[in-house]
Amino acid sequence: MRMRYDLPQASLAECLTGYAIYSASDRNPLVNWYLPAPVMISILADAGPITVAIGNHRFGPLERASLYGPTSRAFRTVTHGGVAVGIGISAIGWSRMTSRLAGDFRNRIVPLETLLGPEVSRRLTTGLDALSDDAMIKPFLDDVLEPLFQRRHPQEELIRAFAALTVTDGVIEMQDVADRLGIETHALRRLATRHFGMLPKMLLRRARFLRSFIRLIRPDGHVDYSAIDSSYFDASHFLRDATTFLGTTPRRFLASETLFLKSSLRARAAVIGTPTQALHIPTPPVSVSSIIRTVHDGRGRRDELTS
Repeated sequence: MRMRYDLPQASLAECLTGYAIYSASDRNPLVNWYLPAPVMISILADAGPITVAIGNHRFGPLERASLYGPTSRAFRTVTHGGVAVGIGISAIGWSRMTSRLAGDFRNRIVPLETLLGPEVSRRLTTGLDALSDDAMIKPFLDDVLEPLFQRRHPQEELIRAFAALTVTDGVIEMQDVADRLGIETHALRRLATRHFGMLPKMLLRRARFLRSFIRLIRPDGHVDYSAIDSSYFDASHFLRDATTFLGTTPRRFLASETLFLKSSLRARAAVIGTPTQALHIPTPPVSVSSIIRTVHDGRGRRDELTS
């Protein structure tokens, strides 16, 4: 398997959290795990059937162009080779792209045409089929997607400020966030559900948990709970959140089939600056992409990062 990350062009930097390109020549089933995340568009090329499990809900085989709604727990995919392109959509991007409530798509996967119509889906799938090199995907996506994000939303300043607070260490109380934003809590709930897809408390808990969980991922497998967010009372408090967002303990989750996940966190951080979409903060674009190849060297699988 190979994976590549690219940043969108500057005009899309606030709307898209990045492009992820995964390709595998092996057609045998491959299990991959993903952490809870905001909205994502997925486009498939020459790919075998893909199925996804989010908690007890099963989706698939997926359409070639799909919309993953915001997720509040880790999800498991089973792929069969081919190319999959993931397009991360920020809350600002969602506000410009559609008037639908992001909360209507929470923990769901639907055909992309459900939201954007058949023409956008057709352009994305047929255009991807025509490309012969991973490096051509980014400019193609920039060109197709830019028209979708031209209409600014009147609440963008609030959306932007709330997005920044969700990834701030120690910020967890909804009343504190509402006070900082200068709005009532009921207005904050509407803002969060409309543009982020879930209630403010859940968004804040998700970001806090992911900040802490990612700090625990170490090559030696040692779990050091002193690295968790300062707003956790103790390790048991953190482990309760792990049950909510992972469905198990961090140690058991990391001991499962997570080579792909660990590699993707490292590659995304190297290119985009944050290891996962849910913690993304828009930054100036850089002219670098990373490719990770998962290889078998006779002693087991390992991942290699190149730039």
